[in-house]
Amino acid sequence: MDNPINSTYQTAKASYSAQVRQGYIKTIRNLVLNDVATVLARTQGGSRDDSRVDSVILAAIDRLDTEDLPKGDKLKLLKELKDEIYGYGPIQCLVEDTGLNEIIVRGPKHVEVERRGEIMDTDVEFDDEEHLRKIIDRIAVGANRHIDDANPMLDCKLSDGSRVNAVIPPIALEGSYLTIRKFAAVPYKISDLLSFGTMSEQMAEFLEAAIGMGRLNVLVSGGTGSGKTTLLNVLSEFIPDAEEIITIEDAAELQLKQPRVRRMEARPANIEGKGAITIQRLVVNALRMRPDRIIVGEVRSGESLDMLQAMNTGHDGSLTTIHANSPREALSRVETTVLMSGMELPVSAIRQQCVGAFDLIVHTERLRDGTRKIMSITEVGNMTGEIISLQEIFRFVHDGEFVYRETGRKKVRGHFEATGVQPNCCRKMQDNGAVIQQNWFRTGRC
Repeated sequence: MDNPINSTYQTAKASYSAQVRQGYIKTIRNLVLNDVATVLARTQGGSRDDSRVDSVILAAIDRLDTEDLPKGDKLKLLKELKDEIYGYGPIQCLVEDTGLNEIIVRGPKHVEVERRGEIMDTDVEFDDEEHLRKIIDRIAVGANRHIDDANPMLDCKLSDGSRVNAVIPPIALEGSYLTIRKFAAVPYKISDLLSFGTMSEQMAEFLEAAIGMGRLNVLVSGGTGSGKTTLLNVLSEFIPDAEEIITIEDAAELQLKQPRVRRMEARPANIEGKGAITIQRLVVNALRMRPDRIIVGEVRSGESLDMLQAMNTGHDGSLTTIHANSPREALSRVETTVLMSGMELPVSAIRQQCVGAFDLIVHTERLRDGTRKIMSITEVGNMTGEIISLQEIFRFVHDGEFVYRETGRKKVRGHFEATGVQPNCCRKMQDNGAVIQQNWFRTGRC
């Protein structure tokens, strides 16, 4: 007896025309997915059987008339079906694209990407809101998380380390929103940032000495998408292999290559609102694990106070990041987050903690043309009255813009320069065994 689905294939095929090609592809795709779902339901526990699913897909597509469906479309349909069953549907091809930095979904019909710092529209679409929600649910399940109307926000990561944020109605007003921030499959090295023009060679040499043998505590600051996590990952490669390192993150993104690394990740509350493990608790626990250095992916709340105390009590060479638009604002943000710990400390005491904890602030920005630069390397000095003194060691100087004739795209011109200031932290670096090169601080371009 013929499979009743064959007649449906024939009906869909008969209605095919060039004008309704997309509708035809969608109809066939949905029919094959239903066929696959039926096969999976018959297997033990609905378990995944890749070879069986492949055979079902191929058999279903073989029933199509190649005269009606060109070979190129047939292969495209096969890829779409496999992405729908195994991956993330229509955005799977974007997730696999190593040249993208970010995928932005604004409802089912609007998908954008960032490539080389430029936001571009794509022709990728979901069928409807239900289709988009299905993919978001699949991401959530794969990350052991949950998203629904009662808990309409999701923050997690994919298996390749990409950072995912999703917001669904009723919070999202025009369909579900999905943002995927991608990271390089092979972590960037300092040589990569030099080739990108993110910093100069003198700045790189200084930071290597400061973080490696110099064991300075560094605060990386910058806005959203400015490359803080990427920079933190690169800077961490300067830490010697012999040291015990603990990383603490909201969602694990750092990819350290040293042999003695212990990674910890915060955990959100479950559906019942219980079981949350905060970064603050992890920082407190890390102090009991005998680390040489602690790396906190980002401080946002009360964990700042515990991080300051760790840096002030023998964990030199520790690193962390914070959202801020300038080095001065970075310290103000730290003050604010310390107050969120619930400890009623005077501002002067918090600032004194900052002075004792941080040696350097490395500030990074995403410029108008999409490139990312270290805008400033600043030393944290002592208190002058109620104000923390800061002195800039290196900076990026804007020289203007030029326009590519072919594309009309603007490019920022600029250069790095040393301010001529030899930082006081050089003494600490030398005491720890670092070698200081005087030419690093020579005034002018570097």
